[in-house]
Amino acid sequence: MVFGSLQRGAHDPTHRRIGDGCLRASLTPQGPVLIKINPAAGGVHARAWGEGADWALEQLPALLGEADDPTGFRPRHPVLVEAARRYPQLRIGRTELAFEALAPSIIEQKVTGLEAYGAFRRLVTRYGEPAPGPAQDPASAAYGMRVPPTPRAWATIPSWQFLQLGLESNRSRTLVSAARRAAAIDRLVTRPAADADRGLRSLPGVGPWTSAEVRQRSHGDPDAWSIGDYHVGKDICWALTAEVLDDAAAEELLEPYRGHRFRVQTLLGLMGLHRPRRAPRMTLPTHTPYATRGRS
Repeated sequence: MVFGSLQRGAHDPTHRRIGDGCLRASLTPQGPVLIKINPAAGGVHARAWGEGADWALEQLPALLGEADDPTGFRPRHPVLVEAARRYPQLRIGRTELAFEALAPSIIEQKVTGLEAYGAFRRLVTRYGEPAPGPAQDPASAAYGMRVPPTPRAWATIPSWQFLQLGLESNRSRTLVSAARRAAAIDRLVTRPAADADRGLRSLPGVGPWTSAEVRQRSHGDPDAWSIGDYHVGKDICWALTAEVLDDAAAEELLEPYRGHRFRVQTLLGLMGLHRPRRAPRMTLPTHTPYATRGRS
């Protein structure tokens, strides 16, 4: 469950599924790391490579949700009662890496997932470094994985290169501006989620949706529901009322679960409860070279 929220599309070069386990490439405060996580009897088995290996292994319990406390969550709606029964093991993990979560969240602003995932993949492949350990072994399942670009690398990508790889000027400016403040952004993981929200939203181009997407991952914030998302609010309303309503209605429905609104969103997602897609799908824009070539 943790892995699914971190992977940015099926071809994310920083994450890869291997059977029941996963591989994750990351840039920790101690340096790059590749960590392999597999379920084991009564827990998990993990192995890590790279300068950030010790940090990643020490941080692993938090990543897996050890600090998450669902005891205050009291499902009332029958759908949520059933979801909580089916997924009693759900825990919301935290990466403790705020800028790592912010960069792809900016890339995902106001575009389709297909476009965003493609742009992220191309940018990481071009500007990220090869992940350590088995990621450099052609015989390994991890071969070809990449560590996300450093903040310095993000900040020095030319605007024309962003555009060529699928990111138009508004989002690329926001990303470069954030990269220049990466150290301060990463310090937000030591602050309560409400303070982190204010800090993130003080950044140019970062609003409630982007802040929530970051805090879900960096802080494991169980209340940071994806307000402003094209689908999430409508899907929550559909799951709980069988009507397609807006974010204001979703907020009202979620209010009894304040403190656990992202937990509700996650449980409904695990149940596969999405509104019927009768309306026309969002189309890929044609303002980037990759979009006009039909690439993703």
